[in-house]
Amino acid sequence: MLMNLLALPTIPFTLFFCILNACQGRYLLAMLNFFNTSTAIGVLFMHKYRMYLGARLVLLVVSVFIYTFSGLYFHNGAEYFLLNILVVSILVYDNKWIIGILSVVVTTAFLLIIFIPQSWYLAPPVPPERVRANVAVSLTFLISALYFFKHIQTDYQLEIEKQRQVLQSMNKDKEKLFSIVAHDIRSPLATLESLLDMYLKGQYSREDMGEAAAVLHEKVAQLGGTLDNVLRWSTRSMKGIQTRPQDFLLVPVLTEVLNFFELIIQQKQITVEVQVPVNTTLYADRDQVSVILRNLFSNALKFSYPGGKVAITATQGQERVTIAVTDHGVGMNVQQLKALFTSQPFPTYGTGGERGTGLGLMLCREFVEHNRGIIDVESDPESGTTFTIQLSKGDIDMNEPAVAN
Repeated sequence: MLMNLLALPTIPFTLFFCILNACQGRYLLAMLNFFNTSTAIGVLFMHKYRMYLGARLVLLVVSVFIYTFSGLYFHNGAEYFLLNILVVSILVYDNKWIIGILSVVVTTAFLLIIFIPQSWYLAPPVPPERVRANVAVSLTFLISALYFFKHIQTDYQLEIEKQRQVLQSMNKDKEKLFSIVAHDIRSPLATLESLLDMYLKGQYSREDMGEAAAVLHEKVAQLGGTLDNVLRWSTRSMKGIQTRPQDFLLVPVLTEVLNFFELIIQQKQITVEVQVPVNTTLYADRDQVSVILRNLFSNALKFSYPGGKVAITATQGQERVTIAVTDHGVGMNVQQLKALFTSQPFPTYGTGGERGTGLGLMLCREFVEHNRGIIDVESDPESGTTFTIQLSKGDIDMNEPAVAN
């Protein structure tokens, strides 16, 4: 780009002086101008065919020769164009040997032109105003080249900063994905591990365990299917978490969530009440809504007392669907509520010793906001907690507005 900046203005400029010098009888200078014009055109063609290194070398070598000769012979101010070449060489080359050689050659030529007087003529002398014009144009090119190079560097820096921010965002997204997968794997596997440990310690008889084997097999299969869905969504989001809203029914998603936690529900003997019309439709990212519901329901189970109750309800408005997950467990105080969706939540423990980090709720809030929704929480110590989310209503026709319990 920088070489094109120098080559493009050179074409009309040198072509004009080629014609002017030919008309004024300075045929040698006109020939040099024509050769310079041809070189600039050749450089543009070489750039077109991606011969960048060759074009750079041709332009610099030919320009040094022409401007050195015309400066020594005509003293027409061409030595200032040599300064352009030196500056551009330093900008476009990284090789210290090339820069060193060009610096020595250009500096020597510049000093020779300045200190060696013009003592012979094969053509009429160049008028002083022409010399002043050449000096002015060369300095203009020099300023333009420096400004353009600075502009390019600024663009590169902005692009690098943008890529750095994108990379940082992607790393954060991957950390969130790992936390989702870890969260979804940990609870069901902990329950399975507990059951198998009880069997190994003899707390279950062989007959009871034989009957439970079929149930365990079914639950492991359900866990595998759910994890497949999580991993599929994680793979889709490996280039950054993206929200892809669509119309979908809420009940099938809730069914997947309940199946996922069925072992925990049985272990803590939790009663789950679901009051969700089967025609409840959302317009949101289905996978993200599934993550939200799994986190909220997991917390409800975690902080419910054994034998307690968790209720899931959904009501449809004209534009929004309100989903509430309510437990009657340990609840939260005011200080815990204030820190709930911050980066420094209080580590808490469930009624069965389950440790909570609060990261899942931060992820829930982010996903709700990505889907242009609202999340709210109400809680009192020892009275339980209600998480409420509002999401956009979807549009799927249903014939029967029945209720799933």
